[in-house]
Amino acid sequence: MRRESSEETKDTDTLKFSFGVNLGPMKKTHLAGILVAITMITIGLTIFILLQTPPADNQTQLLYTYEVIHIYPHDPTAFTEGLIFQDGMLYEGTGLYGESRLQKTTLETGNITQSYAMGVGYFGEGITIIENRIIQLTWLENTGFVYDRDTFQLLSNFSFPGEGWGITTDGQKLIMSNGSATLTFLDPHTFQAIGTIDVRNASVPVPLLNELEYINGDIYANVYGQKQIAIINIQTGQVEGWVDLNGLTDPSDSDPNNVLNGIAYDPNEDRLFITGKRWTQLFEIDLISTQ
Repeated sequence: MRRESSEETKDTDTLKFSFGVNLGPMKKTHLAGILVAITMITIGLTIFILLQTPPADNQTQLLYTYEVIHIYPHDPTAFTEGLIFQDGMLYEGTGLYGESRLQKTTLETGNITQSYAMGVGYFGEGITIIENRIIQLTWLENTGFVYDRDTFQLLSNFSFPGEGWGITTDGQKLIMSNGSATLTFLDPHTFQAIGTIDVRNASVPVPLLNELEYINGDIYANVYGQKQIAIINIQTGQVEGWVDLNGLTDPSDSDPNNVLNGIAYDPNEDRLFITGKRWTQLFEIDLISTQ
């Protein structure tokens, strides 16, 4: 994936600088005029410099567009909430009550090779894999599920407060979104919160953070309802870059519910995959810097 202070005025007609140079007779009115002129010039120069210098928040922010490298088939019934690529296979968590499931598919064909249906009372959300376990969130049910990666056997479940949206991992901790501008870090064994970060674009909070993917030290977050991905510094929560995916379309996204939502990364071959809810296609893309 390429990425690319002034002294008090005295009542005299003679002014001397502190280093002893006599300026000779000078009327106070003339002096005042000169001081005003100097002040105006200084202000003008300051404004000019500020206009020529980008704000500090924008100096390191990167902007990307994309190039489609390959298009793969995608299950058009999958209301995609979470997406992972590992060991040559795609793992996908889907949503909607009565339709939520966990499934594994072949990248090249889109064929489903393994599937686990959640109960009808659960709306499935994001997924991630850590230590050979798949973690899957639910939206409003305050419940997460833990599966064996290879067999999809349900191992356990856990509770969390608030809504569940997206989840990813840096290999040490889980990173979870809840639809706000705050990401929560979870212990991968106890599933207890161990920290949070507030995500901001400069000083502005970025809400509706949804599907997450940890890529090369940063968090890539889909912003729900937009064809944009925020690249987030995991230490500070600052948005370091934006990926503009406008123009990436699928035949099914004419339905307003079928929004872009699915980010997966192949670290072995440096490949980035993007799809959406009930999209018929999955896109492998390269990021192209616009700067």
